[in-house]
Amino acid sequence: MRRLFWFGAGVAAGVALSRKVSETTRKATPSGMAEQLGGAVRELAGAVGSFGAEVRAGMTEREGELQDVVERAAAGPVRPPRRTEAAGPPADALDAAQARRARRAGR
Repeated sequence: MRRLFWFGAGVAAGVALSRKVSETTRKATPSGMAEQLGGAVRELAGAVGSFGAEVRAGMTEREGELQDVVERAAAGPVRPPRRTEAAGPPADALDAAQARRARRAGR
């Protein structure tokens, strides 16, 4: 009985080992390598595609946030119109220009 057990264990180990060896040798052939490379490329393409989808979703979300900010700013208080050049420079600019001229004259 003991010999039969060890015989069966040896046969099972031999079958498992031979399957593993044949699988490894198949992967080492050019077609096996191409299959592995193809799988890796498919996996990479899927990862790049999902990254692109996440980027597009983030852009859409951010665009919505920016549109909300613009809408809120547009609905806010009306700002006075900016001075035009025809109205002349602001008084602060004149003071600054006069101060520069005075410093240069002192040199």
